Amino acid sequence: MERRSFLASGAAGAAGLLAATTFDSAATAATPPRNPVDGDTGGYGPLRPVAAANDGVEYFALPAGFSYVVFGRTGTPMVSDPSLRNPSSHDGMAAFDGPGRTVRLTRNHEDRNAPGQGTVGGPAQTRYDPLSGGGVSVLDYDPRTRTVVRDHIGVNGTHINCAGGIAWRHQGWLTCEETIVGPEAGYGRKHGYVFLVPAGARNTVPAEPFTRMGRFSHEAVATDQRTGVVYLTEDAGSGRGSGFYRFLPRDPARLDRGGRLQILAIDKRPQTDLRENQTERRWLPVTWRDIDDPDPDPVVEAELPGATSVFAQGWAAGGAKFNRLEGIWAAERSFFIASTSGGDAKNGDVNADGYAEGYGQIWEYTPVGDRIRLVFESPGGSVLDSPDNLTVSPRGNLLICEDDAGSADGDEHPLAPGLTDVNRLIGLTREGRTFEFLVNRFSTSELAGACFSPDGQTLFMNVYGDASEGSGFTAAITGPWRRGVL
Repeated sequence: MERRSFLASGAAGAAGLLAATTFDSAATAATPPRNPVDGDTGGYGPLRPVAAANDGVEYFALPAGFSYVVFGRTGTPMVSDPSLRNPSSHDGMAAFDGPGRTVRLTRNHEDRNAPGQGTVGGPAQTRYDPLSGGGVSVLDYDPRTRTVVRDHIGVNGTHINCAGGIAWRHQGWLTCEETIVGPEAGYGRKHGYVFLVPAGARNTVPAEPFTRMGRFSHEAVATDQRTGVVYLTEDAGSGRGSGFYRFLPRDPARLDRGGRLQILAIDKRPQTDLRENQTERRWLPVTWRDIDDPDPDPVVEAELPGATSVFAQGWAAGGAKFNRLEGIWAAERSFFIASTSGGDAKNGDVNADGYAEGYGQIWEYTPVGDRIRLVFESPGGSVLDSPDNLTVSPRGNLLICEDDAGSADGDEHPLAPGLTDVNRLIGLTREGRTFEFLVNRFSTSELAGACFSPDGQTLFMNVYGDASEGSGFTAAITGPWRRGVL
């Protein structure tokens, strides 16, 4: 496949994400069985099966020299209180400096429980909704012993905690609900909000929603550490319009004091559909439109002017439309955003409204100049399939988690025999090259929550799993990072 570098400059991470890649149209044909992407390895060499250091099971394929441990498995007893079980559906995550010399992980659980059920335990008195069983677990990981030394439930009684992001001045983890269910669906309270898990808390805190940050299917957030502005992604589902938002807080340190929610729009191009037919590397000037009612009730999800949902209000005001915005991560001067199934190369799935899903897009937004651009669009599943959570590495490149939920192409991988729709961690380098860093050979589960420890020496990530014991877990990966681009 021929490449052409299309980013001459840009700002991301410590060094800046200076390039991304596009491919010629021949690469958009039916996806073959997956192979290492164009022979590039990011400087780390070819992948091979590697067994976990603490149990000997070959969960992943990784480059030579890397090792990992697994912990926090779904359904297993928690360390500090064995009467509690590690919840299911491990999703978005962040790493903070923890007590002593530990790393504190705040880990979302996208538990899609029916009313009165769920896997996130903890005190009854702190639950936001007594009929919901989602929330966040907190794990203090000791990198010297490679073990969890303490853990607890961060917040509970929330629902479908998908991803989130780091709050202003690293005061905690903003966890997001990817849903808008409420009492009409049998739950005790309205859902669809953002909550804070304080970074230094040692016990479960009462879950209090930031209602002015919007009631919609939140995916993730990222905070501008200079201004306190919070950027939010929406995943309303394939084929439905999803928006990119910002929240202008009255007080960045106290999001509960309110602020103004706005949707991104393309300047002088109201109601722009960015899901397909976009030009890579071209900056688009941005304007922002107010959301008059960020906490609508009842919610009407139709994408029609006058409807009550947050996106419908934004679309009627001229906002832009994306397809399934998922992960977002703050770099030094810009924000990188994943659209899971946007793009012109189609994966074969067609939604009920006629939208044909793509293999995914990566966008960059910069407040400097207030503009956005498409920096990468996947030409096929062998290159990148359904980007979800992402992070910026210590050396300024992207590492992207796949969530291949496509049903049409049934792609395979030689390092994961017997599995279809295999998920990987994909790197995107400053020189504009994609490469495989990890292959999930344990299951077809999505990968999620990729984040580096504050010192940059450990990569943490989740295997999402399901409700069955041991199906999901967290991994801590170490190795010769400086040998390559991450």
